[in-house]
Amino acid sequence: MDTKQLSVENRIINHLTKYGRGEIYFPEDFSDYGTSEAVRLALFRLENKEFLIRLAQGIYLFPKKDDVLGIIHPSLDEIAKAIAKRDRARIIPTGIQALNKLGLSTQVPMKAVYLTDGAARDIRVGKNNIKFKRTTPKNLAVKGEISGLVVQAMRAIGKGNITLSELRRIHELLAKEDQNKLTHDAKLAPSWIRQIMLNTKKQDS
Repeated sequence: MDTKQLSVENRIINHLTKYGRGEIYFPEDFSDYGTSEAVRLALFRLENKEFLIRLAQGIYLFPKKDDVLGIIHPSLDEIAKAIAKRDRARIIPTGIQALNKLGLSTQVPMKAVYLTDGAARDIRVGKNNIKFKRTTPKNLAVKGEISGLVVQAMRAIGKGNITLSELRRIHELLAKEDQNKLTHDAKLAPSWIRQIMLNTKKQDS
């Protein structure tokens, strides 16, 4: 084996073991250790040795293992957040992904869709898919994590389709949101969603 390549591989191993298992990595995380080709080959070898798991093209996992469950795989949401962090992009879940995160649906999406100010793309992760849809800055200007998800969840449900149980759940969730953030985010929402959000604020006051 080429000694220079072995050095790159060893440096990557040292990095991984230092920061622990369960982390998601990209080739560019190791750009200081060698050329892009040397890093690519080192990651390929580590994948073949089952030291790393390739989640998708250019996305690797240093796997965490449980005695009972075996390898702990990251969720699509964790992978999407890692990609967004790498790209310095903002993202927000939409559709079933938003409903699931809020507990409004038990359905686990095979395709997770996110709005982003980064590049639009589709990423295949095993049998699942992550889709990033380019959107306007307004849709990403929300300040509250809960209120931002609620807006996307209600968009997915649709005007006039929200059940009483869903409405109660939404009010419970929004009551936990910072009220200044709630007021800010309500202004960015469609009028029918804004009214529901502001009604929550009135009930809480």
